[in-house]
Amino acid sequence: MDNSVGIVTAQRAHFAAPLTCKSGAILPHYELAYETYGTLNADKSNAVLICHALSGHHHVAGYYADDQKNIGWWDNLIGPGKPLDTNKFFVIGLNNLGGCHGSTGPSSLNPATGKPYGSSFPVVTVQDWVESQARLADLLGIRQFAAIVGGSLGGMQAMQWALSFPERVRHVLAIATAPRLTAENIAFNDVARNAILTDPDFYGGDFYEHQAVPRRGLRLARMLGHITYLSDDAMADKFGRTLRSGKLAYNYDIEFEIESYLRYQGDKFAAYFDANTYLLMTKALDYFDPARDYDDNLDRAFAPAKADFLVVSFTTDWRFSPERSRDIVSALLHNRRNVSYAEISSAHGHDSFLMQHEHYHKVLRAYLDNIAREFAA
Repeated sequence: MDNSVGIVTAQRAHFAAPLTCKSGAILPHYELAYETYGTLNADKSNAVLICHALSGHHHVAGYYADDQKNIGWWDNLIGPGKPLDTNKFFVIGLNNLGGCHGSTGPSSLNPATGKPYGSSFPVVTVQDWVESQARLADLLGIRQFAAIVGGSLGGMQAMQWALSFPERVRHVLAIATAPRLTAENIAFNDVARNAILTDPDFYGGDFYEHQAVPRRGLRLARMLGHITYLSDDAMADKFGRTLRSGKLAYNYDIEFEIESYLRYQGDKFAAYFDANTYLLMTKALDYFDPARDYDDNLDRAFAPAKADFLVVSFTTDWRFSPERSRDIVSALLHNRRNVSYAEISSAHGHDSFLMQHEHYHKVLRAYLDNIAREFAA
């Protein structure tokens, strides 16, 4: 495949040291699944960490030898000659703690019981993820990242890196993200979680032992979430009010194409994603709020940051609106940080950060090429 990193292999890192979570819960040991692309240079100055969003994972670019259709979720961005050029950068993608794609999470076996963690798996936060990611960097011998990149929930992690480990990151690319969720966003997440929590097959989070899967709840949660990722214009252009059969049926079956699309997306998601992981990820979104410990003063919250920033938003993203990105920019400027801001015109809503959009990719390419010049000099 042209400009692809080619065949990739997932790896697992085991951590024997306990991780104390923000909640006070302790994970005595855990594993993180990750992939790498490109070559780490001699002084290890060209490393870039990719932080994933709610339903993301470590398979960011390339494809697997046994399934060439399983292409990384950000493959349009990462690879030889692409905006994040793997001829220049050593790129790391990982599956966060609590995930369901190889890292230790609720569906993993708890060595202490021999059963899946299920409801006993602790609620994890963005701060917890960043701490675990720093340990992975230590394992790989990376003391400082050239850049940390993330969209949506991934952008929150990238920002948290600059606050938790200011000496360990030179650049942060925070894309389609926010310094905290609005009340409306928390409300959407709560409805999605309740769809899962009230599913009879959820069993309080211990559905694994019952050989059950709360598919109905997970399906509804994904359908609701998917509506918020798209813009009204994108939905209108793609589906409009088109009827599947061309005429009204006057019943409650699928009639409109948009209904068919949402149900398909819900069914597909429920077939591979873990319900407990969905709960954990949405709670991490809700809890992220750096200003909380600073009397809601975002300027003070960003005071520890030393990295340079690129902040990117999209005009039709109503879930993580440009106004929230401008809040981040303002706080950084008040702290005299170097920050570049791009507000991209796009019709695709929140999903824009995953799209191969020419202007968006040109912005990222220009910024990342400037970073590459720092260690190429």
